[in-house]
Parts: sequence; structure tokens; C-alpha cells
Amino acid sequence: MTVMNCFDQVYKGKKVFLTGHTGFKGAWISLWLIELGAEVFGYALEPPTEPSLFEAAGLKDKMVHHVGDVRDAAKLSAALREFAPEFVFHLAAQPLVRLGYNDPKLTYETNIMGTVNLFEAVRACPSVRVVVNVTSDKCYENIESDYGYKEDDPMGGYDPYSSSKGCAELVTSAYRRSFFNDDGSEGVVALSSARAGNVIGGGDWGDDRLIPDCVRAIEAGEGVQIRNPRAVRPWQHVLEPLSGYLTLGALSYRKNAAYSTGWNFGPAPGEVLTVEDIVGLLVKEWGKGRLEIDSSSHPHEAGLLMLDCSKAEVDLGWCAAWDVQAAIEKTAAWYKAFYEGQSVQQTYDYTLGHITSYIEDALKKGIEWSGK
Repeated sequence: MTVMNCFDQVYKGKKVFLTGHTGFKGAWISLWLIELGAEVFGYALEPPTEPSLFEAAGLKDKMVHHVGDVRDAAKLSAALREFAPEFVFHLAAQPLVRLGYNDPKLTYETNIMGTVNLFEAVRACPSVRVVVNVTSDKCYENIESDYGYKEDDPMGGYDPYSSSKGCAELVTSAYRRSFFNDDGSEGVVALSSARAGNVIGGGDWGDDRLIPDCVRAIEAGEGVQIRNPRAVRPWQHVLEPLSGYLTLGALSYRKNAAYSTGWNFGPAPGEVLTVEDIVGLLVKEWGKGRLEIDSSSHPHEAGLLMLDCSKAEVDLGWCAAWDVQAAIEKTAAWYKAFYEGQSVQQTYDYTLGHITSYIEDALKKGIEWSGK
């Protein structure tokens, strides 16, 4: 199986509307969809960082790049109607916990009303058959118990970012039941939501994110500052949840609303590690760097968060293909290759090589994303 024929070629020749395509996840899934033969329309703000994977891999020249804010309902709706896609993947968001504390209004407007604006645009666009709304593992009411949250656990959120994602899930459920028939009949919009764990991988230069902070510190010869060394998160390579989103989209297209619900995508239970563990693995893989504890005062962040992904394994045929060690190895290798000085085409090809390697390793584990 190759990049082109995974997902039973369901995306080949299809129009896919993607919000947030200039971000970290957005750039990776854009490249994957391009290689699947899809016609991709991206709607997002300009790349949030310099450098960015979107620019480094030259994705602007391989897809429709439309600059827009999801808070602009009229512009978003006009773009969707003009492109007339069959698939919509909603990744645009304010993605940072600490920025949520600094600017809660922006966070709520983007993550809640941006989602409402998208769903309203879909209601006015008859071509759309599948919508996958990407939220976060932080959507759950986290009581920090030592078990993985399941899809039917209560939504919540301690901080503005987390609660905005819980609200986005409630909005998704309301629109599904009120406007996008979820009884499996023909001609309806299959609306699902995806809740992924903490992602790592090459091409992320976001502020206040663990791996980018580590890479910047190592490259500068400085100590890697970490705030909560014992905090536990469901770490995974970015290709893991992206394969889940694409699987969910493909199965929803083939079987209409049968998959219109919420889904967790995360690592196997034994792969849940602390912040300190992750940094230690990266420093070891990189071959240099030192860990330093930042003991200054910071806003509250959860100390323990895990996901139960058994539903996706059973009903979608999805599970993680790479363990945390492989994810760290791939991540370090990507950044090292980039900083050695690659051309735009080399960056694109190297990133594609990771997707190809991921598919090959998944097949070795018997994962074919075929669902039921």
C-alpha cells in the first residue's frame, strides 16, 4: 500500500476544505491530502511562526491558499460555497493553554464561535458530505484520575482554552442532532469530532510548546527549561491523529452518518510519559542538550491526562503505529535535516518520506485503516 492508495483512494480527485492549514497539524495533513490526490483548499491566517512547515515545504504552491479568520463568518461561508467541497476538516483554533489565560476572549471567539461559523457555512453549502471537527483531549472535565477518558465522559475544562474545547464539543453535538441528521440516512452531513493527545513531530515552531522549546534551546546551546516535569500527557507523533482524522473522514464518506460521534486518538496506555521523560528522550536522541527546571510561578496546567482509544481501535480499525521512542527519533531526525539546510523541495520530500515510512510501519502492524 502506498500513500496514494491508502484509505481506498477515497480522497483521490475529491475537494477537501481545510481550516487551519498553515499551522503545524494543518501543514502535515495538507501534504498528506495532496499526495492522496485530493484538491485541497486551505482557509487560515498566515503561518503563525517563522519558520513554518507550510512555507518550508512550499505547500502554498500545491494547494489553494486562502487567508481568512474563522471569526469572519461571511468570508468563511463565501469561501466554502465558492470551493463547494465534499470534505471539511476543521483544524483552525487558538491552540495554546497559556495564551488562553492571556487572551480568553480571543480563545473563546476562535474556538467556539469559529466552530459555529463553520457549521453555519456548511449548512449553506449543499456539496458538503463529511465534516471532521478537530478539538482536543483537554475537552474533558479532567479530575486527574489514573484512567483514560472515554468519549462519553463529561466535557469540561479548568482553563479558558480547555473549556473552549469542551464547548466546541457541545456545539458539535447540538449541530449534529439539530441540523445534521445523525440517523444514518442518505443525503445528510456526517459530522464527527476528533480529540487527540499531545502531538510531536518535525516542523513545529509554536511558542510555549514542549518540543519546539526544546529544539530552540538545544540549537542555541541553552538549557531546556521545563515547568512541570512530572506532568503526564498522551504524547504521540503528529501522523497518528492525522491518520485517525483521515480514517474517520473516509469511513464517514463511505457509510454516511454511521461514524457521526466523538473519537479519541492517542497512544497505547504504556506510552503515556511525563514531560521530563519526553525531554530526556529528545536530548538523548539529539546527542546534546541539558534539562533545567523552571521553578517560577505559572498558571494552572493539568498534571495528569490520559485517553482511552479503544473505541477507535474497535470501530475504526485504527491504532498507533509508532511508539514514543519512534516518534522522538522521527522528530529529532526531521529537525536535524532541516537545520542542515534543505531546499523547499527537499523539505517536502523528506516530510513525505515520514508519511510513507509511517504507512509502511502501520501495515507491518496490520493496520489498514479499513474500518468495519
